[in-house]
Amino acid sequence: MVKHHSISHSSAHSIIGLMFVPKLFNTLKTYNRQQFGKDLMAGLIVGIVALPLAIAFAIASGVSPEKGLYTAIIAGFIISALGGSRVQIGGPTGAFIVIVYGIVQTYGVNGLIIATFMAGIMLIGMGFARLGSVIKFIPHPLIVGFTSGIALLIFSSQIKDFFGLQMGVVPADFIDKWKGYFEHLGSVNWEVAMVAIVTVVIILFWPRVTHKIPGSLIAILATTAAVNLLHLPVETIGSRFGKIPSSLPSPVMPHLDLAIIKNLIQPAFTIALLGGIESLLSAVVSDGMIGGRHKSNMELIAQGVANIFSSLFGGIPATGAIARTVTNVKNGGRTPVAGMVHAVVLFLIMVFVGKWAALIPMATLAGILVIVAYNMSEWESFVAVLKGPRSDSAVLITTFLLTVIVDLTVAIEIGMVLAVFLFMRNMIKVSEVSMLTHQLDDAGNTTDKEGINNFIIPKEVEVFEISGPLFFGAAYKFKDSIKFIEKKPKVLIIRMRYVPIIDATGISSIKDVYKETRHMGIKLILSEVNNEKVLEELRKSRLVFAIGKANVTGTFEEALDRSLQVINDQKNG
Repeated sequence: MVKHHSISHSSAHSIIGLMFVPKLFNTLKTYNRQQFGKDLMAGLIVGIVALPLAIAFAIASGVSPEKGLYTAIIAGFIISALGGSRVQIGGPTGAFIVIVYGIVQTYGVNGLIIATFMAGIMLIGMGFARLGSVIKFIPHPLIVGFTSGIALLIFSSQIKDFFGLQMGVVPADFIDKWKGYFEHLGSVNWEVAMVAIVTVVIILFWPRVTHKIPGSLIAILATTAAVNLLHLPVETIGSRFGKIPSSLPSPVMPHLDLAIIKNLIQPAFTIALLGGIESLLSAVVSDGMIGGRHKSNMELIAQGVANIFSSLFGGIPATGAIARTVTNVKNGGRTPVAGMVHAVVLFLIMVFVGKWAALIPMATLAGILVIVAYNMSEWESFVAVLKGPRSDSAVLITTFLLTVIVDLTVAIEIGMVLAVFLFMRNMIKVSEVSMLTHQLDDAGNTTDKEGINNFIIPKEVEVFEISGPLFFGAAYKFKDSIKFIEKKPKVLIIRMRYVPIIDATGISSIKDVYKETRHMGIKLILSEVNNEKVLEELRKSRLVFAIGKANVTGTFEEALDRSLQVINDQKNG
């Protein structure tokens, strides 16, 4: 017996150990030259796709363009090298734009770096705590709600650059932002607007020509060439931000103290939570495409390490990028090597041709982000959820509106609380407590072999049945129903065959009923407590001991036999 236990113990340790091994190590065991060729091509294409997005996401987030490149290079490499997915591509994403912009406006770029660093530590903690599987179960309406809200905010943030409006600083508040846009409609620069519109048109229609070269790259090359050759009065990255560095900066450890940590704990947690959700969603999508299975906890750890290093080099938050991951898969990438190549490609582009990125028009980036916002909007999923149950619609609309009007942190917090309350309400509806002895005169359920009509119930016995989870939300139903006993029986049987779970409030309710019945001289019997988890909770709470083992039965027949025994003992006593 001891030997068997030690083997099981070591097996458990080895299984846990495998959970925290990066996918790169698993794939290299069978790696070959043919797969390297595919990964190399996929990494090259994804690197080119990622270039304009990295720059656009950084600028939209309120930081300089090179910070997006630093993030895509450093975090992108680490996420692929240490991650739990075979094909995940990491880097800055549109989902973070709203959060990052808000942190920069409130705490500055240094505050963002510290928050990103703290978020990385949190993600590593989540991974080692094995919370990967828990994060994946965040309600779908909530995810669609805040994703659609972020998409609308991204779209709203690009109107000024898309139309070249002469309006100074754009207000941060959503409503004030649109008020400002409408007040300055007369200042539209049609040359700027034409560049943005051409960008959108190229991105939308280029896939009809080929899928091999991304439309965003063609749009950048075409519009940049047109603006510079025709000397159009259009603002560029260089005119707004200056030159883009052609090398990585030296890493700098952010200064941390208790006051800073206290101020930034909430935005850091928002970054960590959103980063975890986005990366695991991306991993699930890619699993479906390649027939694989990612390691969710290892993925969280990799995301954490990536964000720590991104912050050390002055980068912004990073996570798994669904669009770039899908591009990787469609172009033959099947191992983390493709993601590592994508990061190297970005580094080489920054070193050798990064200075030319300063010529890219801001209107072009605005056009790219408008497409990103549309793809993020998930309007089909939004409409589908609205057509579903009202509780899901309530979570969706609440999360969407709070994301747009208040902020993402509040939206996720309130959305989760609302989803939990609505779920509890549904569970309460499922949970029922009924007095079965009132149903003896009815036809009953003839298909239920264990139904009460198939048994002879002594007149001194009252039978109740609980169906569904007996938790704090449903416990009041149970206590209220017991009060409606019309005559004092000698035995009260509570059938629990359909009780899958019980919590502390449910146990407390049974204790109260036990105390009341004992005070009234009624014997309490718990029947058909066959769920091991429920029985274990009753044991731990000492209820089985208090009621008596003989009064906790596995079948209704045993409960009736025990009832007859109690009645006879009372008569003879």
